[in-house]
Amino acid sequence: MTGPGTSTESVPAGPGRPPGNRTVAVAVLAATVVLVAAQVASGSSARLVLLLVFVPALLAGLGTLAQTVAAAVWVTGVIVVSSLVFPPPSVAGRALTLVGVVLAEAIGVLLCTRRLRRDRELFRMRQTAVALQRQILRPLPAPTRHATLDGRYRPVEEDALVGGDLYDIADTPYGTRVLVGDVQGKGLPAIGTGFAVLSAFREAAFRETALTGVALALENAVTRHNTYAAQSGEDERFVTATVFGLDGGSTVQAVNCGHLAPYLLDGANPGAVPLDAGVPLGLAELAGLTGEVRAVQRFELPDDATLLLVTDGVTEAADASGGFYPIDRRLRELPLRSPDALAPAVEEDVRRHSHGPLRDDLTILTLRRTPGSGQPDGT
Repeated sequence: MTGPGTSTESVPAGPGRPPGNRTVAVAVLAATVVLVAAQVASGSSARLVLLLVFVPALLAGLGTLAQTVAAAVWVTGVIVVSSLVFPPPSVAGRALTLVGVVLAEAIGVLLCTRRLRRDRELFRMRQTAVALQRQILRPLPAPTRHATLDGRYRPVEEDALVGGDLYDIADTPYGTRVLVGDVQGKGLPAIGTGFAVLSAFREAAFRETALTGVALALENAVTRHNTYAAQSGEDERFVTATVFGLDGGSTVQAVNCGHLAPYLLDGANPGAVPLDAGVPLGLAELAGLTGEVRAVQRFELPDDATLLLVTDGVTEAADASGGFYPIDRRLRELPLRSPDALAPAVEEDVRRHSHGPLRDDLTILTLRRTPGSGQPDGT
């Protein structure tokens, strides 16, 4: 997910909003009236009013410290008055009742204090995670002179903001360059490799005149990261990725490193762009490839067309029978959507197909040319 104000809605909320003071007061008074009335109706043999001790315990998990303390004082007072009106058979029984009530209310207040302290710590951690995430993934939508990148990013890890999928866009002297990729594995363990690729892209996109040079820099970054990972006992990983280059013309350059082909939505017949897959980042040496061996491929992206970029969290989303999401067919069957609504519509359709929680990081990006972006820069 990305930063605040983006279409990915990744900003964490603060600690849960407690019930209002008026709501708490009404609820406590209502419980008191009901139990006192039941106590009066049943006589002195019943101790129904003692059930009020559960009210502060409930507030300890939901309310504020002030609400919990106020409820504890109120409940203690009500039970003291009740013990005077309906005294237990012995003085020892009365004392034991009062000690038990005070102890229960004190425990409730302590539990509330501990919960609030934990909530504050979690909130600070989430804020730190958001600040870190803003440095890792660019907030969406991300416009440049030549194109706008938008979409959805959903890590598979519950409450995580960053996972194993990655993307970026850079407005460079050589045109706009776009990266989409997927680290082997999923969720939080893949973040380190993904960050290495993103860091290399952000430097090489501005340094390398050719798109193949950017791809080579990404390959070297994954190789170096795997060397450090092996030394520290971590798993070595490969990365599937595609680097795109756009300028003011209609032609898009692409260097595919084992990633899924993009989908071109241009009119009524959307379909995959026929790109050769290539070798994933980190496997070039294993495949016996050296130097700038990756080829630049080209295809047309008209001004009114949309390029859909996904990871295998979309294409491998399985239904109850194990069938993968049929993206080619579903893109043809989905009702016509505006570019802004395309990614949410695909995400909703994927979730309907899988009938459950995500099994992998989910990335659905749309890339469109900026209207009137000018003449080619020569990417």
